[in-house]
Amino acid sequence: MTSTLDTSRLSRGVRIGYGSGSVATGAFGTVPGLMLLPYLTDELGIAALWAGVIVFLPKAWDVVLNPVAGRVSDRTIDPAGPRRPWLIRAGLMLAGAFALIFAAPDLGSSLLEAGWVLVFFVLAASAYAFFQVPYVAMPAEITASYDERTRLMTWRVAILAFTIMLAGATAPVIRDAVGGRDGYRVMGVVMSVLIAVGVVSAWWGTRRAPVGAVAAGAGSLREQLRIVGQARDFRVLLTTFVLQALATGCMLAGVDYLAGDVLESSGAATVLFVCFVGPALLLTPVWTAVGTRIGKRRGYVIASLVLAAGAVIAVTARIAPPAVVFAATALVGVGYAGCQVFPMAMLPDAAAVDSARTGENRAGVYTGVWTAGETLGLALGPVVFAVVLALGGYLSSEGREITQPGSALTAITLGFSVLPAALTLLSLWWLRQYTLDAAEVAAAEGAPHDLRHG
Repeated sequence: MTSTLDTSRLSRGVRIGYGSGSVATGAFGTVPGLMLLPYLTDELGIAALWAGVIVFLPKAWDVVLNPVAGRVSDRTIDPAGPRRPWLIRAGLMLAGAFALIFAAPDLGSSLLEAGWVLVFFVLAASAYAFFQVPYVAMPAEITASYDERTRLMTWRVAILAFTIMLAGATAPVIRDAVGGRDGYRVMGVVMSVLIAVGVVSAWWGTRRAPVGAVAAGAGSLREQLRIVGQARDFRVLLTTFVLQALATGCMLAGVDYLAGDVLESSGAATVLFVCFVGPALLLTPVWTAVGTRIGKRRGYVIASLVLAAGAVIAVTARIAPPAVVFAATALVGVGYAGCQVFPMAMLPDAAAVDSARTGENRAGVYTGVWTAGETLGLALGPVVFAVVLALGGYLSSEGREITQPGSALTAITLGFSVLPAALTLLSLWWLRQYTLDAAEVAAAEGAPHDLRHG
């Protein structure tokens, strides 16, 4: 087979259309990580450890479901391609279920209310799997260009960063403006609408994107997972990304606690988010240029070190002026932008090389495993942070103001700073083993088996 997939630059409309899907992934990835743990501990009165379990279980289910979603989308036959139909089907289901997570009525029992949250979070997570996996699989198929995938990720990460700032900054404001449970309910509806906007924009905006036509991989799902697991570059890249997702999950879970209990200002949560995401909006194109000049792996290492440095500085939160904490968070944001651009651009390289060498399309399985790992890392972040809270003696409440002990304040600070920094630095041990570069990708995609334009 010869390649007829257009390797020239994608149109700006396709790039923006694809990137707009990050409005949905960014909102769903950010808001539960930021708001759900405080909702459970401070509004419903659930103990920190049990709240961590409730936050974790739906994401753990996603870890199992994501590879299945990838396999299903690999085998989907549709004039619009195997991925796009799932964007609209699953995306709208995600938006509806999300609004219900924070809409628990007063059932007179913390157990029943916790059950409500768990049921609708599981439903939302299931829909998210069937949206996110096909969405992440698309870059490996709509372009065969190594550099074009990086440019495509630039739009995706820029929109993702904007969404994180928009959702993360406004969700606490909406909650506080309305107050109490109604504040969480209104916030959930607003974020649901935002998710729906991203879903429809991605589905419509990619309607003119090229479609790579490669036969779906043969064999059972277990066999496909085994083959993917043997891809060394993919495996070490995934391990790096999962550890960094765990670090990010810890920081997201800690924002509301750091703002309210350590900095003693609920409004500081919005400032922290602006400091975190603002630099990413400006510097994502810079990271893209860095990757083009020195390579994706080296750029990824530098970005990781910047993120870790900012997290370490944030350990001063209890003694330093808030401005220092905000500056440290901005430095984290600078690194975070690169830590999104590079791995997201490296993943489709690994999937495309496999397709080019074998003539079989396992992009969905690759991205299913990838998103399962990312989901696991982001899900474990709040759990780990909840464990740190429990060890520090954090006191749960039902909407009442409580003065936390000094040990709890220390736990919040360490969970937000030192722990994420250590995880990020640890992840670099695996990243150093990644070897796939532009020359190897180009050589593989010039092999007899390659992607074909559908």
